[in-house]
Amino acid sequence: MILTIIGTWIAAILTLSIFSFLYKDNPFYKLAEHVYVGVSAGFWVLYIWEFDVKPLMWDRFFSETGLERYILLIPGLLGAAMLMRWFPKISWVSRYAIAFTVGIGAGLGITGSIHGFILPQMRGTLLPFTNPNNIILVVGVVTTILYFFFSREHKGALGGAARVGIVFVMVSFGASFGYTIMARISLLIGRIYFLLHDWLHIVK
Repeated sequence: MILTIIGTWIAAILTLSIFSFLYKDNPFYKLAEHVYVGVSAGFWVLYIWEFDVKPLMWDRFFSETGLERYILLIPGLLGAAMLMRWFPKISWVSRYAIAFTVGIGAGLGITGSIHGFILPQMRGTLLPFTNPNNIILVVGVVTTILYFFFSREHKGALGGAARVGIVFVMVSFGASFGYTIMARISLLIGRIYFLLHDWLHIVK
């Protein structure tokens, strides 16, 4: 019970410290910001160790037998090489691990974008025109692509299609912005409810 009360007061003080930035930048906000960044970094370090490094490399290394066991040394060495960035004299070692990681990330990003965005978008665009919504969707996709076609000047039919495409782009941006605002408002409501319900007990 006492720990719950202490935790609630700490959370309320940190919440008010973050809100104090609405007035101006101040030491209370900076303290809460540093606490948030530090706790987040510590959480992710423990999370990666507990759910990635320990079960996938450490535990498997001592449980596996044969060649599979020593293959696990490769990611371990690459991870250790990245930590060499902390030592200026041998920081160049980390470049090999970073280059390897960036290469894998680029390859996975390309294939992930193709299978996760391009192909689903193509399948979603190949629709019958029996439904008016399908027509709007196909027109939006085609005209948006034409808007980003810069090999020719946007004149004539291409210019007209590009102007229609920019309307769809603006609608998409507006919807994304509105969704972001609603998400932030939802977070704000959650923190205000916490202050009034859990901390001050004004509302039930």
